[in-house]
Amino acid sequence: MVRVVVDTSVWIEFFRKHDPYYGIVSRLIDDEQVYCCGIIIAELMQGAKSDKELAILDDFLRVFPFIPETPQLWAAAGKLAFQLRRKGLTVGLSDCYIAVAAASCHAPVATLDSHFQLLGKPAKISLYPLT
Repeated sequence: MVRVVVDTSVWIEFFRKHDPYYGIVSRLIDDEQVYCCGIIIAELMQGAKSDKELAILDDFLRVFPFIPETPQLWAAAGKLAFQLRRKGLTVGLSDCYIAVAAASCHAPVATLDSHFQLLGKPAKISLYPLT
C-alpha cells in the first residue's frame, strides 16, 4: 500500500473530528499508510493548545514513519520556492519542503491547503483524494 503524507491542515480537521477527514485519516492510520515529516510535527506542536495535546503529538515520533530529512531536500525546497517566485507565485518554504519530501518517497499529499495545487506539477506530487 502507498503511504500518504498527511499535511497539517488535514491533521487539524482530524483532531477536531470533522468528517470526512476524521474518517479518512483514521483509515490511513489503521492501514499504517501515514508518512510524516519534521516540519508537519513542528507545525502541529506549535499550534498545540495544552500539555495534553503536546503529549499526543509526541506520540507521532514513535507511531509514524518519518521521511528522512536531508540537506538535499531542503535545497530542493528552496529551489522550488525560487522557481515558483520567478513565475510570480509565492508559496511558503514549509509547503515546498513537504512537497519535495513527499515526491522523494513517491507519496501523495493529503491536504486542504490550496498551495499544493500550485506545487503538484513543479514538485511532481499527486494529491490524495479527500472526498
